[in-house]
Amino acid sequence: MKLKSYFSATVEAAVEQARQELGEDALLVNARPTTPDTRHLGAYEVVFGATGAPQIPAGALARPVGVHASASSRKDAKNDGRPSERLAQDVAEMRREIERLARSLRGGSLAGMVAPTDPSCSGTYSRLIGQELDSGIAQAVAQGAALGQFFETDATLGRKAADRAVIALVGPPGAGKTTTLIKLAARYGLASRKPTQIITTDVFRIAAADQLRSLASILGIGCDVAETPVALAQAIEEHRLKDFVFVDTPGLAGCEMEDGADLASLIAAHPEIDTHLVLPASMKPADMARTIERYAVFQPKKLLFTRLDETDRYGALISEASRCGLPISFLATGQQIPDDLEAASKDRLMELVLGASANGEGSANAPPEPKTAGAAA
Repeated sequence: MKLKSYFSATVEAAVEQARQELGEDALLVNARPTTPDTRHLGAYEVVFGATGAPQIPAGALARPVGVHASASSRKDAKNDGRPSERLAQDVAEMRREIERLARSLRGGSLAGMVAPTDPSCSGTYSRLIGQELDSGIAQAVAQGAALGQFFETDATLGRKAADRAVIALVGPPGAGKTTTLIKLAARYGLASRKPTQIITTDVFRIAAADQLRSLASILGIGCDVAETPVALAQAIEEHRLKDFVFVDTPGLAGCEMEDGADLASLIAAHPEIDTHLVLPASMKPADMARTIERYAVFQPKKLLFTRLDETDRYGALISEASRCGLPISFLATGQQIPDDLEAASKDRLMELVLGASANGEGSANAPPEPKTAGAAA
């Protein structure tokens, strides 16, 4: 049997590529997060086995480098002459393995993968899987890897090349964007006595703009309504002298993404906007993954998680940050402004996943010194 490694952003993409090159009978041997040395090739290394020579489709040699043969694939296969009966058994096993992986992927997780056989690791592995952590990461951590190496955090506001901070919050309906935006504006704008402006583009929900205006008025922060992407661009430019500009956006369900296409194009292309994708920590891992894929049109720079007080399973936060390669910026719990908000840190997230629960602890953390990405650079 020959082995071949595929490096890809997702295990599912690697499976698809293996099926194209090795055939439907390719056997999944192993799947694991890439090491720091190979992370530039993709988030996951997925190893497949195949009997005989790979069926490389026409034009495959012209593809970008993303697949690397393992050392064992360069060796002569010693079992090419095995009896046909044994070969049939191998093919049947390959099919079962692929079907099992497909079921796991359709379920939104890799929990069907094999757990570590070492008894000293299996308890840790089970606890991490119970936290809904990706099984590849869980297996690596159970075997001694540091959880912190699989994700990043970045609680700065604004883009490094900009001389001010323009922050847009995007995300699905009910994620808590508006409340979180007010928390950020109060903590990092009002508390630091820096000129701050709020712009809302949420003209879909009834009275949404009025609600935000009322909250902004209580805090003494200006609030404009931009009904079109062009109006948003103009408003951002009009408030160029403000240190902080916070942009609220409408929550778009899957069937409404086309309605926000123009807004997404503007936000994705604007050189100053630092876009945070806001997601509830209580969201199911499969739904979280689909939402991240759906909101990729906004080209978010960071992930921001809300409602930590509504769940006790936090593995998906790290799993999705690792999968999509985006750092986690902030963590929010309840409705108190601005207390129920904390800058994300590796220590805090590891504490949540490795046994502690939120229970409002985040609100007791002292807020970090307000800074923008430009200042941090």
